[in-house]
Amino acid sequence: GNYFFRERRSYLQFILICFVLLSGCATERSTVIEPSRVERFGTRYHGIKTTLVVGKFNNNTNYRQGIFSSGIDQLGNQAKTILKTHLQQTNRFKLVDRENLSEIGQEAKFRGSNQNISGARYAVTGSIAEFGRKETGDRTLFGLFGRGKEQAAYSKVMLHIVDVDTSEVIYSTQGAGEYSLSHRGILGTGGTAGYDATLNGKVLNLSITEAVNNIVRDLERGILQVKE
Repeated sequence: GNYFFRERRSYLQFILICFVLLSGCATERSTVIEPSRVERFGTRYHGIKTTLVVGKFNNNTNYRQGIFSSGIDQLGNQAKTILKTHLQQTNRFKLVDRENLSEIGQEAKFRGSNQNISGARYAVTGSIAEFGRKETGDRTLFGLFGRGKEQAAYSKVMLHIVDVDTSEVIYSTQGAGEYSLSHRGILGTGGTAGYDATLNGKVLNLSITEAVNNIVRDLERGILQVKE
């Protein structure tokens, strides 16, 4: 009997030591995530590269537009940044920057060079027409055998290309997308975290990518005709 208790005590001591050692160890992990890109990313192009400037990109939905909002259109600014990135990566346009003119001008002075800023032939404006998010969950046998949660976001964007000489809207397109994230835990261990805010950027990126792909497709088909 004493031998049994001694063995059991030694076993428990071993488990306790392992637990202490494991709890004192820190683990790090990093993962490189491949971002989504437009269809013509990195492809060669020998056609006309007209000069574009990205104008206003407004959030026309009720999302973050309430009385408690900061007054800054964060969703619209985020969409504008995504749009500029994808337009440049198509390799079909010359994209000019108007938001950092003072900083760029200062750098030109440091270099002792005279700026020769190109005027854009067309302006691209945009708006977020629809934006929504939802969270759904389920339980298996009152949560005893697991519970799950799915978070989803949906967006629709509109893009317009405007001739700066005539202010005529020469082209319009739209893109929509839905992005979802699911999580399931076993024996009641499912996560209880709130809505994942990164879904906002992911779904905006999805819908804007589709709209920019439409622009490039119609440019190559001759539906969209531009001048230098």
